[in-house]
Amino acid sequence: MSLSPRLAAIVDALPLDPTTRVLEIGCGPGAAAREVARRAGHVLAIDRSPTAIRQVTTTGAAEIAAGRLSVRCVAIEDLVLGPDDEPFDLAFAVRVGVLDGRHPAAEARALAAVSSALRPGGRLVVDGVERVPGAPAPRPPGP
Repeated sequence: MSLSPRLAAIVDALPLDPTTRVLEIGCGPGAAAREVARRAGHVLAIDRSPTAIRQVTTTGAAEIAAGRLSVRCVAIEDLVLGPDDEPFDLAFAVRVGVLDGRHPAAEARALAAVSSALRPGGRLVVDGVERVPGAPAPRPPGP
């Protein structure tokens, strides 16, 4: 499966190198996760949907076997790294509702989880735009 032009542009813009540890939030079927795994050190792809996780486990079998990709069925607001989990250099999300500003309470929980999963100085990219890991989505001006 190839990336859509929009997704390819987002992945191409990510600051990746062979040592980068990446958290993909809302991985869906895993197209971006597989491509990032080819360019980075390791990707943890998460999604709240068991169906999505089954898809990425199947389509990303080679990357998983190579140790470049792992998957977890969890919503970002519920993600907790275990004591043996290394933090991430970068987290990214594409079209993830909890990070789009419409649900402030859930977004605050999600951002706290992202901040906890990132190394100091780690970066968060949402829909191709870098955000401060703990800051809510910019709100459009009101009427």
